[in-house]
Amino acid sequence: MDLHLSTQPPLDWTGDCFAVGVTESDLPLTGTLAELNEKLSGLVQELIDEVEFKAAADTHATIRVGNSGPFRKLILLGLGKQEDLSLETMRRAGAAAARLSKKEKCKVLGISLPVWNDNAALTTQAIAEGALLALHEDNRFKSEAEDKQFTLDRIEIIGFPNEAPALARAQQVADGVILARELVAAPPNVVTPAKLAETAEDIAQQHSIEVEILDREACMALGMGAFLGVSQASDLPPKFIHLTYRPSETPRRKLAIIGKGLTFDSGGLNIKAGAGSMIEMMKFDMGGAAATLGAAKAIAQIKPDVEVHFISAAAENMISGNALHPGDIVTASNGKTIEVNNTDAEGRLTLADALVFAEKLGVDAMIDLATLTGASIIALGDSIAGLWSPDDTLAKEIEAASGVAGEKLWRMPLEEKYFEGMKSLVADMKNTGPRFGGAITAALFLKQFVKETAWAHLDMAGPVWNDRENAYNSPGATGYGVRTLVQWVLS
Repeated sequence: MDLHLSTQPPLDWTGDCFAVGVTESDLPLTGTLAELNEKLSGLVQELIDEVEFKAAADTHATIRVGNSGPFRKLILLGLGKQEDLSLETMRRAGAAAARLSKKEKCKVLGISLPVWNDNAALTTQAIAEGALLALHEDNRFKSEAEDKQFTLDRIEIIGFPNEAPALARAQQVADGVILARELVAAPPNVVTPAKLAETAEDIAQQHSIEVEILDREACMALGMGAFLGVSQASDLPPKFIHLTYRPSETPRRKLAIIGKGLTFDSGGLNIKAGAGSMIEMMKFDMGGAAATLGAAKAIAQIKPDVEVHFISAAAENMISGNALHPGDIVTASNGKTIEVNNTDAEGRLTLADALVFAEKLGVDAMIDLATLTGASIIALGDSIAGLWSPDDTLAKEIEAASGVAGEKLWRMPLEEKYFEGMKSLVADMKNTGPRFGGAITAALFLKQFVKETAWAHLDMAGPVWNDRENAYNSPGATGYGVRTLVQWVLS
């Protein structure tokens, strides 16, 4: 599918399907919509009356114009109140237009939406992102594709003829999101630690950035006892992944992105069992690593003036005679000892060594992303990630980035006194605390492995997977985090 910027005014556009945005203040019809209605002999008003279209956000109406008109189908896209318009409104409208035009079997789609906040570049990018992500289909593991009947050939975004860089940016970001989706959606017998490492090497080769893959022996030499403890029961060797993007000029800042990379989590000897354990879904426990690699793919193409390190300690958490026992003590690479009182709290152990590694790189700020706790889903549901950070400036940067990206998160408290429940009689700490406040104590655990660098933790256990279709996501992996990470790096 080709994505283009149209140089034609909205009223002169010709093609198969014309999708136009309508706010509540556009009714009764005014301006361009009134002119379009006159050009189509009152068909726009007829459609509005017939379906009682009110232009509420995320609503739409479609009508056939006929082969003699400038286009065969007309789609009205409800945008809601003018004062409530946002980039997410544009993203969702672009997605709706793409999906509806495909349903209506249109080969060429034109999308005409208002500019958001006088920012033509971000508006163009949001529309294009929505369309690209809505049209993504993942049929890799089906013997026959479910929808082989029709493909949309071309999308033309109308009204922003000078925003070619924004269109390219949308494609680059979408490439990263789609990579993350496909990594998360793939089964654990396909996406293994070695496959994640191979994906990192492919990104490095395709986009000329640096890659380092540390094997078990190299990790042992660095004292990564927490990470290696998690991986020791698996027949598949662990891989510590480190990608580096360096700009051609002196970097404006240096950042690190660390993603949890558990390609399958059985729970270890504290095995996930029974209804609600979600063991069959533990292929998505590498969602943080997927977002990290997706962001790396996008950033390597965008080429900002920021140095970025992309890190993941990739492993399986399995059961064998070599498995960690509840009660074992492991030593992280900063020398801190951890009593493993629950082998199903393994992600934080891998992140501990990854955080220590990242801080030694001398970065200005770092963020980790992880499908870390069910407690985060209990607190925030399946659409919102939890954000923890002791650094207000960094937290505000990430909140602002998520607002532009359209990925929801909510800052949560780092209640230091809760760490009392994680103190151990025999080691520096335990890897889990009391039942209540589990997402907070997980963040507090990670905080023990950061000395001075500005750091944030994003628990994305909820939004990494979507059981229902939404604006630009079919049910399944969402690619959550990539858009926010890219926006943060560029900010």
